[in-house]
Amino acid sequence: QVQLVESGGGLVQAGGSLRLSCAASGRTINSYTMGWFRQAPGKEREFVAAISWSGDRTYYEDSVKGRFAIVRDNAKSTVYLQMNSLKPEDTAVYYCVANVHCSAYGCSPGFPNDYWGQGTQVTVSS
Repeated sequence: QVQLVESGGGLVQAGGSLRLSCAASGRTINSYTMGWFRQAPGKEREFVAAISWSGDRTYYEDSVKGRFAIVRDNAKSTVYLQMNSLKPEDTAVYYCVANVHCSAYGCSPGFPNDYWGQGTQVTVSS
């Protein structure tokens, strides 16, 4: 089992920045592709970003490319999402996910062997 705890969410004005952290415990995450997903009120959950186990490959949803950056520190079992130039449409609950499957067609949770954090709220005011 993997336990994930997100932090770093909050309220920020449009154009501002936040850095989300995802701290893992339990089973090591070093062999997993890690990712971030988000869900806005009334909308379906969507993929945001992912990073391979070694950190050499990253994947981003089109709307966040150039603004968000995902990095990982395997020594600390932590994954980060640096979010810059935030927009009101980035408002959502952000979830950290362990064991994400990525291909040329996109990234999705590796159900049923995926692990989710409890989520952290990000609110961007206009």
